[in-house]
Amino acid sequence: MRQITYKIQRFDGTKSFTQEYSFAHEPGKTILWGLQKIKDTLDASLTFVAACRSAVCGACAVRVNGHAMLACEAALDDVVERFGDTLIIAPLGNFKVIRDLVVDWEPKIERMKEVKPWLIPQDEFTAASGCRQSPAEFKKINTQTNCILCGSCASECNKLSADGSDFYEPFIYSKAQKFVADSRDKGDWEHLKPAVERGLWKCVHCQECITKCPKHVEPAEDIAKLRQTSIRLGVTDNLGARHALAFVADLAESGRLNEVKMAMRTEGILRTAARLPFALRLLRKGKINPLHALTGNAPVKGIEQVRAIMKAVKEAEK
Repeated sequence: MRQITYKIQRFDGTKSFTQEYSFAHEPGKTILWGLQKIKDTLDASLTFVAACRSAVCGACAVRVNGHAMLACEAALDDVVERFGDTLIIAPLGNFKVIRDLVVDWEPKIERMKEVKPWLIPQDEFTAASGCRQSPAEFKKINTQTNCILCGSCASECNKLSADGSDFYEPFIYSKAQKFVADSRDKGDWEHLKPAVERGLWKCVHCQECITKCPKHVEPAEDIAKLRQTSIRLGVTDNLGARHALAFVADLAESGRLNEVKMAMRTEGILRTAARLPFALRLLRKGKINPLHALTGNAPVKGIEQVRAIMKAVKEAEK
């Protein structure tokens, strides 16, 4: 009979270890079913969290062969077809592990509170009138509403894995964007300010938060929208915003990037001068043209069309 093996990364509160369990395959089951089967028939000490079993509560998220997924939603047949009959089950990444597959959410929730993930109603709304909005207005926040706080995006975030001390979990940016974009809310800056201060411009664009979200929320897109809003509100005194504005300025001027001008517009003359050794290496490799750096790039063919597109985008954002 076909056997499925789970190699589970466990933690008893003191030490970490891997324990292997095998059980008979049954078609049409889920990853969570396998965990429950182990707990019921092989080892009652195995600890994990599960509640709704309907991909609604998000409690059962784990990593399977290095990929975050909802255990109750992940079809066992599909997973073993992809990875084979031996699976490595681990707790979510970028979380403190409490026991076995159970992780500590409290620090994440405390960080999420900083962006005030609740409605700050417009003055026109009262208890009697309520906070109404049109279907079109709701559609702008519908995607973010689908977040179930499963933690999959945070688990796979490469920025958090490298150094998360100055960066929020991706779902926190989505929560902030939900209320910044809500037509009933008046607290844009109250939601946005903590996000700016907590690494809004430090996303590494790995897109893992999008590809791993079981509810198709797009935190990376929400980060981009929050950046746009921050610039629109005049919050440009940071490297990320200045770099973005320099990028747009180069495109408007010539349709192509001017690395030297971009560096000076972003970091200023003094900080750019400190990168002279690096610039010289680029020069030797033919990566930058010193003449273009001084005089500017010649406009590309069709620059007027580029400018027209940029103008249309700006008008559409109003």
